[in-house]
Amino acid sequence: MDQNQNSSLFELGVSSDAKSHLGEAAKWAKFLAICGMITLVIMVIFGIIASLAISKASSEFDDMYRQQGISTTGLGAGMMIVYILIALLYFFPLLFTLQFANKMKLALTSGDDLMLSESFRSLKKTFRYLGVLTIIGLAFFILALVSGGLTALQG
Repeated sequence: MDQNQNSSLFELGVSSDAKSHLGEAAKWAKFLAICGMITLVIMVIFGIIASLAISKASSEFDDMYRQQGISTTGLGAGMMIVYILIALLYFFPLLFTLQFANKMKLALTSGDDLMLSESFRSLKKTFRYLGVLTIIGLAFFILALVSGGLTALQG
């Protein structure tokens, strides 16, 4: 009976209604991935411009900051690095989403089961990557809450 269940699972067909839903999901996924990548490019450009502006502004007030014991030498470069790192973090799920959309469209037009499987693999990568980022973000959030609470108790 177990062998029967496994063979029926692998022979699962995709109905025309499901193909329609998958095709529409692929179109939206492609749209969102392309918009996301455009946003990342704009974000990196903004990060570069903002870091240059901050470097210029901090150099104008450099004497005042030095008197207070504050160094602003790496502020602009640090800001640019942060923007680039954030863009890099979000590039990969957008890439995986775009791969899902392209492979799904190809699988639906050609009827290729292998391409359908590759499409779902790209979707799995997207969710796994975002899941790991979420876990890391939640861990940092909990760490911030605990350290903030401990600081508040000490003060």
